[in-house]
Amino acid sequence: MKINRRNFLKVAGLSAAGASLFSSCTAAKDYSKNKKPNIIFIAIDDMNDWTGFLGGHPQAKTPNMDKLAAKGVNFVNAHCPAPGCSPCRNALLFGIEPFNSGLYPFYDHMKMDEKELDKYTTLPQLFKQNGYNTYGSGKIHHGRQWTYIKDDGKREWTENNEKKLKELPALVYDKKAGHVHGNSRKMAFCPTKSPLDDHPDYATVKYGIEILKRKHDKPFFLGLGFVKPHLAFVCPKEYFDMHAGPISPPAIKSDDLSDVPWPGRAMAKLKDDNRFRKDKSWEKVRRAYLACISWTDANVGRVIDELEQSPWKDNTIVVLWSDHGYHLGEKRSFKKFSLWEEATRIPFIIYDSRNKNNNGTCKEAVSLIDIYSTLTEMAGVTAPNYIDGESLIPWLTKPDMPRKKPAITSWGRGNYTIRTRDFRYTRYFDGSEELYNNKQDPQEWKNLADDPKFAKNIDDLKKWLPENEAPLVLKGKALHNVIDADQPELKDFKNSWENMNKNIKPPLK
Repeated sequence: MKINRRNFLKVAGLSAAGASLFSSCTAAKDYSKNKKPNIIFIAIDDMNDWTGFLGGHPQAKTPNMDKLAAKGVNFVNAHCPAPGCSPCRNALLFGIEPFNSGLYPFYDHMKMDEKELDKYTTLPQLFKQNGYNTYGSGKIHHGRQWTYIKDDGKREWTENNEKKLKELPALVYDKKAGHVHGNSRKMAFCPTKSPLDDHPDYATVKYGIEILKRKHDKPFFLGLGFVKPHLAFVCPKEYFDMHAGPISPPAIKSDDLSDVPWPGRAMAKLKDDNRFRKDKSWEKVRRAYLACISWTDANVGRVIDELEQSPWKDNTIVVLWSDHGYHLGEKRSFKKFSLWEEATRIPFIIYDSRNKNNNGTCKEAVSLIDIYSTLTEMAGVTAPNYIDGESLIPWLTKPDMPRKKPAITSWGRGNYTIRTRDFRYTRYFDGSEELYNNKQDPQEWKNLADDPKFAKNIDDLKKWLPENEAPLVLKGKALHNVIDADQPELKDFKNSWENMNKNIKPPLK
């Protein structure tokens, strides 16, 4: 089923008129303003739940984001549309699920068919078309050439900061103070020696502060994209010093993959886990990840501090999100690219300074696909008809209100996971399944898919699987590193699994 607003109402058993009335009344009561709100759109790359406000790691130090979460609505059960930078950002910024667009893997937008891209209106593009000045810096889309350089970025941005970012020198690593795999620039987990101004995220914040200091005769949409904690895990030394003591590892079950179907096993990055175990570098990797999160937190704090001192402090919506989560040894994996909690759960905060009493914690499952509908309704902008997702305005006013619609994450055509408040159900392209009771098993260690006691749970969750899958868009396709309906061959992986299991310690099963 195409899970857009119309079909959600059908599944949920609500009339369109009744739901529209409820949504409109809520908006009229709490969100109708004569003055258009400004938007600060903070996109973070590869940040999982290792933050204070999500509690994913006991040593996380994120005071600025914690403060923002306390002021706004903290969606603690938020998930990405896809566990990879490109497909997630395409879904969020175009406002359409991968199974409805066919944009399942990574893409080079510059090589895509223009007709394919012209089907969609990006979120900043829509705000620009509706009277907003739009400003952008850093990683908003995956692939900055298309958004900032083609047509000077004028399709989406009134102004952007790409030229200054491109002029920054390469960061200098202090390799001896951390860990670097060989001579890799990417697989580096260490402090930098470079001055603050040479760091791209710092430069992005400087640009954001400059925009907030300006006089504005129009509402503005300010997109700030932070690269860290994406690889390489490098940032200024003071943030490594914040995490100088022993780093607690996450809870890990060595044979965790033993009850996982083959397509799921193939998503785990076993070689990375094995390498970090062999060279005893996992602690350095995790320290560097926590340091980069604290670095990003400091940059978020600089933006919010400037907002609070600006004329826009009472008429600005701040939305903060990460494009997906991250494995740091759980499920014997590293990076993202899976349909488990570590890869799909993300930080997601909405703070509306016009309604400072609207704060709290929402435990219902939500998706980043809901951002498009939410921001457009909050700003009084009409969204395109094709949009998937549901406005979260009702949960901004009542965060504890039950929600029937789950969060859906796709990773390759035919591979989907359905996340509700208490359960996760995953169905792979070959029909194999996983089911977890996240309330009782937050690590997702016990696959209940074959337990007859949970047959009804599976039947209920299956109803949310897409009935129709858009065919894979081929032109412009880049990284496609998942076994799915379009790349269904598992034989080679099964052989490599058996070979690795003979030598890996501890064994996989």
